[in-house]
Amino acid sequence: MQNTKVYRFVVGDHVTWNSEAGSVTGVITGIHTRNFPVHGYTHHASPEDPQYAIQSDKSRHVAYHKGGALRLLGEEPSG
Repeated sequence: MQNTKVYRFVVGDHVTWNSEAGSVTGVITGIHTRNFPVHGYTHHASPEDPQYAIQSDKSRHVAYHKGGALRLLGEEPSG
């Protein structure tokens, strides 16, 4: 069954996501609605399925994720 929930975040939203190192928090700094390159890799995005640039609170590193991987900080996980 395909997940049909639409994930929409805005610049400035404080979000959390899971990484290899555990749970990470950060702030959305940008929204990509077209494919874009980062360090030689093409990230795929569209207006219907954007990728979000998020700056980590701890490391200040910028990560890129689709909305399905993100959760507003303080929002309870569904399931």
